[in-house]
Amino acid sequence: MQITPDQVVFWQWGDFALNATIVHTWAVMALLAAGARIITLRLSDTEKMSPWQNLLEVVVVGMGRQIRDVSQQDPKQYLPFIGTLFLFIAVSNILAVVPGFRPPTGSLSTTTALAICVLVAVPLYGIAERGIGGYLRKYIQPTVFMLPFNLIGELSRTVALAIRLYGNVMSGTVIVAILIGLIPFFFPVVMQVLGLLTGLIQAYIFAILAMVYIASATHAHAGEDNDAGTGHRR
Repeated sequence: MQITPDQVVFWQWGDFALNATIVHTWAVMALLAAGARIITLRLSDTEKMSPWQNLLEVVVVGMGRQIRDVSQQDPKQYLPFIGTLFLFIAVSNILAVVPGFRPPTGSLSTTTALAICVLVAVPLYGIAERGIGGYLRKYIQPTVFMLPFNLIGELSRTVALAIRLYGNVMSGTVIVAILIGLIPFFFPVVMQVLGLLTGLIQAYIFAILAMVYIASATHAHAGEDNDAGTGHRR
């Protein structure tokens, strides 16, 4: 049984293997790019808008509202990154119902790459909001001896992001494959529906956790700054 899309190789030349993870990742990216281009070709600011534009606005507004609720900040600066994470993961998981498509999120290499993107984005947003000194101070709070533990915590949550998404997607694919072999009619359909729901939930959880980590970096010293300002006024 082929558990991950990494094991499905379409073409190989020497050490380079063109597997399902690479092909289907690019397929998802091409689908998202083409869909965005087609939907935004004829945008309308009147009540007469296409159903696709209406759906896109609902998705964008909904994501912006969630980001605002989590970060208590203007979502505009975070929406491109968090929204892209959510849409890529959600579309990848939804396309699992297409025969022959193996969601790239079922590969540990893909989920690790997504988690690394979050790992890089957190300090970038943190430094942009708090400055280099203000952001780096959080690693030595409440004492400088906490530096290694804070660094380990930063890395461990990245690993947890990758493994959580990979484990849920991969396990769903394996369960459906087993049920198709045992009961090839009703139960696989039910599992596919549940898999779609789980895939959307996993996309939501991944995006929300990424926003939580970014919000914690940008707000890391908001309380300290306020206290410092109050003390100065006194």
